[in-house]
Amino acid sequence: MGEVVNITEITEEIVQITMQDKVSRNTFSKELMQGLKQAFAIVNQNKAYKVVILIGYDSYFSCGGTPDELQQIYDGKLKFTELDFFTAPIDCEIPVIAAMQGHAIGGGLVFGCYADFQILGKENIYTANFMKYGFTPGMGATYMVPLRFGSSLGSEMLFTAESYRGGELQERGVSLHVVPKKEVRTEAIALAKKLAEKPRLSLVTLKKHMTSKIKKSLKDIFEQELEMHKITFHQPQVKENIKALFER
Repeated sequence: MGEVVNITEITEEIVQITMQDKVSRNTFSKELMQGLKQAFAIVNQNKAYKVVILIGYDSYFSCGGTPDELQQIYDGKLKFTELDFFTAPIDCEIPVIAAMQGHAIGGGLVFGCYADFQILGKENIYTANFMKYGFTPGMGATYMVPLRFGSSLGSEMLFTAESYRGGELQERGVSLHVVPKKEVRTEAIALAKKLAEKPRLSLVTLKKHMTSKIKKSLKDIFEQELEMHKITFHQPQVKENIKALFER
C-alpha cells in the first residue's frame, strides 16, 4: 500500500490496516484518505478475511481535518461529505476493530467511532474538538460520539470540545474497552481472534444487521450537520480559530 497506509496480515483471517502518515500526523491528508480507501477496497475483495484491525502509529491514531480542508469548508468550497473515506469502517463487510492506541482528535475520533469496536489507551487524548474552532460537529459526530461514548458523556464531549485521557473516560464509566496504551494492539488481536473463530458468513450477516439502523440514521444526520455548518462555519471567529489553533 505504500508508506502512508499499510496492510499487514496477522493471520490468514485477520488483517491490520495501519495509518502512518508521519508528515501530517495522521490528519486527513489526500495521501491518507486515498490510502484508506484503497486498503478497505482490498480487504473487501479478499473473502478469506474475517476481521480488520485499524490502528495508527506511535502516539497518533488520527488527528482529523487538515487546516486546508477546514479553510475550504469555511470558504464554501468543500463539504465534509465529499471526504468520502470516513465511513469505510462501517461500510466494510466484516467487523472492524479500532485499536485507538494514540490520540484521536476531532474527525479522527469520529472516524474511529465508525468501527464496530473501539479500544482506547489510558494515556491517550480523545476529543471531539469541533466547537473549539467555533463550528458545530460534522462527519456524523452528533450521532456517532453519543452512540459510542454514551448519551450524556458524548453530548458533553461535543458541547465542551474538551480533551479527555482514556483513563478519565474509563473513570467516567464509558462502556468502551480502555487499557494501557502499550496493550491496545494486543487486546485488539485477542478480540480479533475470538471473532475469527466464527464463520465469515455469520459475521457479515450480523454486522449488516447491527449497522443497518446506524446507516439509515446517518443519511439524515449528515444533512442536518451540513445545515448547521451553513449557519456556524462561516463566522469570522471560526477562521481566526482555525489559524490560531493550527499555529500552536
